Amino acid sequence: MKNLLITGGAGFIGSNFIRHILQLKPDVFITNLDALTYAGNLVNLSDLPDSANYEFVHGNINDTKLLKTIFNDKKIDTVVNFAAESHVDRSILNPAAFVETNILGTYSLLNVAHEAWKHRMNSVGGEEFRFHHISTDEVYGSLQPDDTPFNEYSRYDPRSPYSASKASSDHLVRAYHHTYHLPITITNCSNNYGPYQHPEKFIPMMIINAIQGKRLPIYGDGLQVRDWIHVSDHCEAIYRVLLNGLNGATYNLGSGSEHTNLEIAGLICDTLDTLLPNSVGESRQKLLQHIPDRPGHDRRYAMDITFVKENLGWQPAISLTDGIMQTVKWYLEHIHWIEEITKNADFSRWVQLNYDGRDERTI
Repeated sequence: MKNLLITGGAGFIGSNFIRHILQLKPDVFITNLDALTYAGNLVNLSDLPDSANYEFVHGNINDTKLLKTIFNDKKIDTVVNFAAESHVDRSILNPAAFVETNILGTYSLLNVAHEAWKHRMNSVGGEEFRFHHISTDEVYGSLQPDDTPFNEYSRYDPRSPYSASKASSDHLVRAYHHTYHLPITITNCSNNYGPYQHPEKFIPMMIINAIQGKRLPIYGDGLQVRDWIHVSDHCEAIYRVLLNGLNGATYNLGSGSEHTNLEIAGLICDTLDTLLPNSVGESRQKLLQHIPDRPGHDRRYAMDITFVKENLGWQPAISLTDGIMQTVKWYLEHIHWIEEITKNADFSRWVQLNYDGRDERTI
């Protein structure tokens, strides 16, 4: 890993991963390719240290000409593909964008990587190259309360346009490995949280609304179960896979800590009540308000991380309680970031469409 291409590096997980690599591998040259859609913003990278080993390129992963130029000029030997449309609600309203980025974009990356690396792989082998694809636990579908957690052999059963697009991209990555011997790894990760997460996602929306005294919208009964992992734990897991992951392997990542959406919202309210009590001393849990559930809402996700523990020695280091405390503090200390992100007109329309008045209708 000498010349690293990170796609989607101006987004939530990508920007955190860039910081992680710059800290651990300052000799690696990073090219960050991002289209800067609503979820990607250079403000997420504004505090990066000056580095001669980092460059931002504004562009789309479907731009094959640009990809070829980057691979050739930067001598890319490693790809980490974060670029994706990732919000389930948006996929319900506009599936086309998810097909365009998550499926066709991944195909473009795979094709250019294969063309750039195939001759060198024939002469030196594939050990110096790696295409790492970031995926999700949602490709596996929904678990029942008594089901065992998903493992690397679980059957794919995507339930939303988002998860279907990610499942398709996973299959493409594996196909390029088996057909063209492209050196690949895949990580399927559970729900992330932490600094720089876009306010449309559940945890930052709960934090920001609670800070501002706005209602906290909870889909349905709020008893949907998720496995929450702090983004820094996720970044460290990806790093371990890049260093020592088995060519062609998939690794499931998660915290092994399952909680309902109501429990997470309650923990956020209690944490804010401790850090920033309101003037009348009332619990912010009074702001919780149930709204109609979204179509096809999966009931439970949970990940078995035995394989990555046993083979790469990775396990999450941050507990949910500590992680939520750190995250709430970060948002309180970065009000300017919240203002910068939420002033986007697309975000305002999105909130109005999906949460304001959702008690009267569904999408």
